[in-house]
Amino acid sequence: MIILIGTITLVVIGFLVGLGLVFAGKKFAVETDPREGEVRQSLPGNNCGACGFAGCDAMAQAIVKGEAPVNGCPVGGKASAEAIAAVMGVSAGEAERKVAFVRCSGSCDVTKMQGNYTGIRDCRSALLSGLSLTDCSYGCIGLGSCAKVCPQDAIVIRRGVAEVDTEKCVGCGLCMKACPKGMIELIPASSHVAVKCSSKDKGALVRQRCKAGCIGCGICVKQCGHSAISVSDNLAHVDYALCAQCGACVSKCPSKVITPPLDGAVPQ
Repeated sequence: MIILIGTITLVVIGFLVGLGLVFAGKKFAVETDPREGEVRQSLPGNNCGACGFAGCDAMAQAIVKGEAPVNGCPVGGKASAEAIAAVMGVSAGEAERKVAFVRCSGSCDVTKMQGNYTGIRDCRSALLSGLSLTDCSYGCIGLGSCAKVCPQDAIVIRRGVAEVDTEKCVGCGLCMKACPKGMIELIPASSHVAVKCSSKDKGALVRQRCKAGCIGCGICVKQCGHSAISVSDNLAHVDYALCAQCGACVSKCPSKVITPPLDGAVPQ
């Protein structure tokens, strides 16, 4: 009899607890916009954070709330933007595809090695060790931290410098975050102009340290008829919003450091 009473008591308590949980769930439930799920399905699911949000779920919430543009995902590209725009009932707009570009041409055949690094094969670790692997302290460390985080296998190390396969690159920006020197940038995939150098040294010192570095001479500025190039800190910079892709700066650069970004597969 005691066992029966105890069993019935436990069943009743369990039933009441269940009812309480159901009530609490309905009472304190956070209402979500059903469009969030549809937008989330239209995102690629990389959760890379390239959009500026914690992941695709956070991006979907921001889009539905109007806190992010429908074409804000650089990985999903045009197809994703159009699908999300259809859900939101707006125009996708134009989102130009961007690719990563490594602002360094200091391969081992144009600059000298200073030492043989034998520590952890990680660019940040090498930088923190205080050792400059080449004569140019601004150059690519070349240990491949950017290549390791690339989800598309779009980066390889060739002659000591990282190079990007623009056909594989989706512009997620993970390589930018991995580079401790900040020498990787996202540029328009359609661009035929890029400055392949990060050195801020003066011209004479650049020539001593790297045969392919920007000397800050300003010839590119004079050649550009669209005010798209400027020189600051002894280094040329391109304003892609103004660049007309005429190529005048490319043909006149004495160091040949202003160059078309690498198209297609990286040569092996």
